[in-house]
This record gives sequence, C-alpha cells and structure tokens, in this order.
Amino acid sequence: MRVPPFAMERWQSTFEHRVDFNISESGVHPLTLAELLELIDLDPADVHLEYGQSDGSDELKARIAALYDGATPGNIVATTGGAEANYVVLWSSVSAGDRVVAVEPTYGQTPGIALGLGAEVVSFPLEEELGWQPPPGAAAEFITPGTRLVMVTNPNNPTGVALSEAAMDEIVAAAEAAGAWILSDEVYMGAEVEGPETPSFWGRTERVICTGSLSKAYGLPGLRLGWVAAPADLHEELWSRKDYTTITPATLSDMAATRALGPEVRPKLLERTRGIIRTNLPKVTAWLDERPGLFSYHRPDAGAICYVKYHFDINSTELAERLRTEKSVLVVPGDHFGMDRYLRIGFGNPATELGDALDRCSELLEELGAAVPA
Repeated sequence: MRVPPFAMERWQSTFEHRVDFNISESGVHPLTLAELLELIDLDPADVHLEYGQSDGSDELKARIAALYDGATPGNIVATTGGAEANYVVLWSSVSAGDRVVAVEPTYGQTPGIALGLGAEVVSFPLEEELGWQPPPGAAAEFITPGTRLVMVTNPNNPTGVALSEAAMDEIVAAAEAAGAWILSDEVYMGAEVEGPETPSFWGRTERVICTGSLSKAYGLPGLRLGWVAAPADLHEELWSRKDYTTITPATLSDMAATRALGPEVRPKLLERTRGIIRTNLPKVTAWLDERPGLFSYHRPDAGAICYVKYHFDINSTELAERLRTEKSVLVVPGDHFGMDRYLRIGFGNPATELGDALDRCSELLEELGAAVPA
C-alpha cells in the first residue's frame, strides 16, 4: 500500500506548535485536563491504566449508539480518533480497482487512503456558486453503477457547510441505485453556528457507515477517541482490522468519553463549542468584509473554519508560507485541497489570540500591496 503524501496533516503537525498563532485548526480551543476531570467528575485514582475492551467498553458503545437513531452497541466500534475510524472502514471495504467517489473539497485522508488501496477515486465537486452544494441532479452523474463507495464529510471540511436535505436525498438515491456504500465523516456534527444538529446519513440507506470523534464538536482532540457506526454485520470485520492497528482505545480516553457523552455533560461541551464559534465567527467575517475586493467566502454552518477565496496574485502555499515565516501565523493553503487561491482559516482560538493573528495577516497583506481599499 503506497499512500500519497498527506500535505495538510504534515504541514500542521510540523508547524502548529512552532508559530505564535495557529489558525489552521478546524476545532475549538481544547479543554485542559483539569477542566475535563472536573466536568465529568472523574477521580484519577479510579483509573487503572490497563488494556481496555478493544472495540470500546460496553458503556462507551452504548453512549455512542444513543447518538444514532435505532443503533445499538453492536453497531459501534470505538477507535483511536476519527482518523482510525476512517482508516479501518476503508481498509475493510475498498480494494484495488474499486471505483470510489469523493464529494470534494474534502479532508484529504479518505481519498488518500482509497488511492493507496489502489482504488480509482472520482471527484464529485461541490459548487461554490451554489453555496458549496452539489448541482441538482449531479449525484446520479457521478455515483454510477459499479461505484463501490461514496465518501462524504458532512458538515464539510474545509468549507464548514452542511449538505441540504435535498442534496443528501439525491446522494442516497444515487448510491442505492448504484449499489454503493456511503461513508459519512460527521466529526463537525454538534458544532453548528446555530440551529439543530446537522442530520446524519445514518439510517437513510442500509449501506451507510458513519464516523465521528470527540475532536471537533467536543473540544477534546487530545483524547484521541473516535468511532464507527455501521450495520451490525460489519462489526466483526471492522473490529478485526482494529486488532492490527491500535488494538484498543486508551483506557483513560474510554472512561472520559463515556462520561463526556452522558446526558448531563454532552450538552455542556457542545454549548461551550458553539459559544466559541458564535463569538469568533463575527470577528473573522468582519475582517473579511472590510476587504470586499480581496476576499469572498460562504458563511460556514458548522465547525470553527471558514474557507476563503482571495483575489490577488500569489499561490496559496506561498501565501501560507509567508504568513508562517514572516508573521508566525499558520493557516491551511487551498493547495492542500487541490484548490489554489483559497485559504482555510480556523477561528476556534481564544478571541484575543484570534484578533492578534488577524492583525498579523493584515500586516502581510499591506506588505503585499493588498491592503484594505481606501
């Protein structure tokens, strides 16, 4: 298996702790361990750092299953982060020569793994002019007979936009007609700017697998706790792949996640995340709106990310590199999503820190001759 370089993850992991301001992340400022332990009322003396149940404790699987209508613990495999969840699904379902459709732009992990497994990956593009939705009727044009798997991130990364109900219905109908599976990465569900949680693909067809984690909507990326929700007859196959990867979630993460997903704590975590997003999104949009000739964007529905198109002449990787080296600010270049002249700007930082980061960006714009129009 030869996977292509995962440019965005290498970029972030190399530099995110080596800059003054990291606005490359798509989640919110994480909780401290002390804050988490107080919130979930967990005494460290009660935690034995032993091997846990390898597909997740029964209590944790029950809590995760409660997030999906009609699911039971038999539908759930707990994983070490959402990344492992996506990996074990693709490893168990995609083979060389399979036709895989990726709704794009998207997080590069799933297309990269599919390519590494020898699949033919076909891009199904969302249209910026339609608010990052697919054109009506397009699903059936891309999800054709012989398609093995359709990969969706909903709400989307990098745009932060949730698919409309009509778009979801068309994707499901096309997948059913083609006999294809749907893999829906739903890690931003619960991190909506406003309104109810984004509807899941779960239950819309018999051939759907959903992945999630505590990293984005819950502000707990360091727990490295994710999951797969899949038909029960796939449980053993997914679990068997996990035997070859991390074996088991970390015991502390399993215990903490079980309590974090409880009915008293989960709403508090999600409201904290939404509070940060509601506070900071107006700061980002105001900064962009002050520069109407330089930037355009579609307001995100969920996640602490805004996918911004810029209208001046510099490659996105070069622009991101100059921000890093000259201003000590990290953003994600659009090149990492195969789209030049875009930046993904994260806004989950503490508000003062976000403001300082945007001020540094303003400095570089002035030096590039792309300052606010007079």
